[in-house]
Amino acid sequence: MIDTHTHIYLEDFAGEQDEVVRRAKEAGVSSLILPNVDLSTVPALLATMAMYPDYCRAAMGLHPTSVDAGYREALAETERLLSEGGYCAVGEIGIDLYWDKTYLREQQDAFAVQTRWAMARRLPVIIHCREAFNEITEVLRSVSDAALCGVFHSFTGTAGQVREVRSIADFYFGINGIVTFKNARLEDMVREVGIDRLLLETDAPYLAPVPYRGKRNEPSYLPEIAKRIAAILDLTTDEVVARTTNNAMQLFGI
Repeated sequence: MIDTHTHIYLEDFAGEQDEVVRRAKEAGVSSLILPNVDLSTVPALLATMAMYPDYCRAAMGLHPTSVDAGYREALAETERLLSEGGYCAVGEIGIDLYWDKTYLREQQDAFAVQTRWAMARRLPVIIHCREAFNEITEVLRSVSDAALCGVFHSFTGTAGQVREVRSIADFYFGINGIVTFKNARLEDMVREVGIDRLLLETDAPYLAPVPYRGKRNEPSYLPEIAKRIAAILDLTTDEVVARTTNNAMQLFGI
């Protein structure tokens, strides 16, 4: 079982990472993928990777909520870091219009630029899409080529949006604790995606699944998400774990 999106390098886990990793392993989580946020989080990301080199893989990118007027300089340094190698994806990148639309143009450009980096390097993208589905798909259509691949992380869209994404490229979809929430209503979307393109993720420290909702999330809670997906797809939890693990290995080259 692979947690394909977690941020255990953030301050929320300071001083507790050994215990968090121990609990994750005990819960059956075999690997973690750590997407970067911005330049301020790179030192902690790299330090965590050095602590658990055989357990964690990193992705490098500039998160959309960190895009501002000085984004070009931040992108230049992010690309330099990416070019040092050793990353399994470009991310997390995308567009987020939930809080503010001030830097929409800059977010669109940063997303396009980083997607091109990924395609040139034959790496998957890890996409953050919040209140910006149309803007995201517009950028993807404008830049896509045969090398485009990746995952829509924390996906909570509709079955119709799944079909629209698939008209652009053969993406995977990351499902996290939201799927366990009482009023999430994600069943039709999960069925549309199907087990062959699902990835498990926690997005820790955020979005802890039921019965841990409201607490700090962590990778050891990943089985709760697998159980809920199993119920939706009428599969066993073991089947969901095996299939999503294989999906993650295929996409990220683990």
